[in-house]
Amino acid sequence: MSRSLYCFAVVSLVVAALGNSARAVDPSLTAIGPSGFQFGTEVEVSFTGTRLTDAQELLFYSPGIDVVELKVEKDNLVKAKLAISPQCRMGIHAVRLRSATGLSNLRTFTVGALPEVAESEPNNDFSSPQVVSLNSTISGVVQNEDVDHFLVEAKKGDRITAELEGIRLGYTFFDPYVAILNSDRFELARSDDAALVRQDSLCSIVAPEDGKYIVQVRESAYGGNGSCVYRLHVGTFPRPTAVLPAGGRPGETLNVRWLGDAAGDWTEEITLPSTEGPNHDLFARDQNGIAPSPNVIRVVDLENTIESEPNDGRDQATVSVAPGALNGVIGQPGDVDNFKFSAKKGQVFDIRVYARNILRSPLDSVLVVRRANGSSVGSNDDSGGPDSYLKFTAPADEEYFVEVYDHLRSGGPNFVYRIEIAPIKRSLAMVLPERVRYFSQTLSVPKANRMALMVNATRANWGGDLNVSFEGLPEGMSFQTVTMPSNRTTVPVLFTASPEAAVAGSLAQVIGRPVDEKYSDIVGRLSQRTMLVRGQNNRDVWGHDADRMAAAVTDESPFSIEIVQPKSPIARLGSKQLKVVAKRKEGFTPAIAIRMLYNPPGIGSSGSISIPADKNEAEIP
Repeated sequence: MSRSLYCFAVVSLVVAALGNSARAVDPSLTAIGPSGFQFGTEVEVSFTGTRLTDAQELLFYSPGIDVVELKVEKDNLVKAKLAISPQCRMGIHAVRLRSATGLSNLRTFTVGALPEVAESEPNNDFSSPQVVSLNSTISGVVQNEDVDHFLVEAKKGDRITAELEGIRLGYTFFDPYVAILNSDRFELARSDDAALVRQDSLCSIVAPEDGKYIVQVRESAYGGNGSCVYRLHVGTFPRPTAVLPAGGRPGETLNVRWLGDAAGDWTEEITLPSTEGPNHDLFARDQNGIAPSPNVIRVVDLENTIESEPNDGRDQATVSVAPGALNGVIGQPGDVDNFKFSAKKGQVFDIRVYARNILRSPLDSVLVVRRANGSSVGSNDDSGGPDSYLKFTAPADEEYFVEVYDHLRSGGPNFVYRIEIAPIKRSLAMVLPERVRYFSQTLSVPKANRMALMVNATRANWGGDLNVSFEGLPEGMSFQTVTMPSNRTTVPVLFTASPEAAVAGSLAQVIGRPVDEKYSDIVGRLSQRTMLVRGQNNRDVWGHDADRMAAAVTDESPFSIEIVQPKSPIARLGSKQLKVVAKRKEGFTPAIAIRMLYNPPGIGSSGSISIPADKNEAEIP
């Protein structure tokens, strides 16, 4: 591989005036309507946005959804008929639209078990609510100062659950509020922010008598706008807020206890997946239905220990093992749980609490590890995100004590946690750096042309050279790269689409493998975060994590770019002009914007330049 690969200045190419970027030809998706579907049905779906005229394909990140028909209505509207398989996974799904000229931003929708009902205005008055059947999903929108009311009828003893998807639909910073009221307008339950469903809402009651009940939906501060869309699931289905233990070994048959349901707790025997996940969606179900969203449990090869109360002090600590997983509940305010395990001097473990971040427990954990004499080996509050993490090294052969409690000394029947005491593991994660801020990176390569991107690698607990490869690229697309040295975390990759390649798209694997065969057990795969809802200071409030890269061969570009490779190196403290030549197709005359993809170590350059209209050359200093 020529060292010139390290100097390619692959660019944001445009077919427009100076100053536009590659995103000027990519389609853009604004919304999907409706925002969710029932599995086992065929649905008519509208995709709205811009630059949709040449739409050709929908790329779904998970199976179970087939496109029966795709029709372009106009530049800002594409309609599709989708067949949702009865076996389609419930929950959140992601999609991109591919056009002849590029790939859209990522959008999400949900798949559920209940029949769909559209909100019908006016339903603002408590006295004239929209009548709906129990066990249905209502698609609606909250405008400014809007309050929506829905009436259901129930028998005494029926469970009535209302769970709302708002911010989880990925459109805007929507803070919903849900309440269940009786016909006398007495509030029986309400929910603003429920830990299990992020900043969305859920509440559940057991009907105290036969009669009519009103479910009320609004924005918590009586705000709202056209982007505050929601899916309200109302029914008799179960809605536990926690499960204990919150994990087990691959393939293990586990007795779990569902906690926090309005109709009471219950125990169920489940079988975990045969491979490590590690996070597995577990849907609660009974004779009345299935919960619309999952509880998450861990699937990791560690021996389970479940707390045995009382264990508030070290003298009452629940006996456990290391490596192992400790499971329990901070059952009431002020509760402190203690476990003990033995370790040999010099043993090193990652001790990590799973509660708020993965399990969506209300617990804000504090973790303390002590020696037998009570002295602290270490403690932590939030190093694991909102959860706690500690790297532990045993100072001697003896027993050690793990202590966990809530930061505000709170507690409750669903304050579930899982503490994993695990050996230090080697790992590798692949990332595609953003080229445009807040837009997850995609790859569009025009036929008979080239494009490049950067690939980042995060090594943990090992070091060494790394090979990067791609699997499942569109037919006719190839790639070139170089080995990523042990002292680097980034490498450029050059992609080429042959002249014979068909215009097509795929979701491709990005794979990293160590060069050294002693690390052959390590395989790194893509972890790509798309920020869908941003809060103050552009904080990531809600988003989607993908494991594949969207790639496409597009229509031919009206020009290509060549770099004239310098005949001599750059002298230390010196400078050069890097000549860039555009090969234009006949009739294409606009200015072409060019920017460097990156600079090799020790090199600086102008961030971007332009080849003027009607010109074919420019120099990058």
